[in-house]
Amino acid sequence: MIKERMTPEELSRLTGYSRQTINKWVRKEGWKTSPRPGVQGGKARLVHVNEKVREFIRSASRMTDEPQLIESTANNSSLNALLLTLANEMTPDEQKQLTTLLLREGITGLLQRLGIREQS
Repeated sequence: MIKERMTPEELSRLTGYSRQTINKWVRKEGWKTSPRPGVQGGKARLVHVNEKVREFIRSASRMTDEPQLIESTANNSSLNALLLTLANEMTPDEQKQLTTLLLREGITGLLQRLGIREQS
């Protein structure tokens, strides 16, 4: 659901990009923000969802068809959230290469390459 003002976290869940990426675009694109009420220190901001931000949301190339699934997965464990964020930050070519590696070598091969699991 798109509201008049949204936190970077809400925008990240909506688009599939990380909160840090959303904050970077807020600065880069000059999106209008205001302090988040009730949060001390003035760092927490609300992004004003104008037409420019709506267009970004509509055109976000990493938007998912199943945001509820991603949100519930991300809330289940920090590892799931981290892996999901990493995958969303990868280019389509990088995602394809990682997928190929995982299909070819499986999780055991990946863990061995990372030095997490010894070869048997």
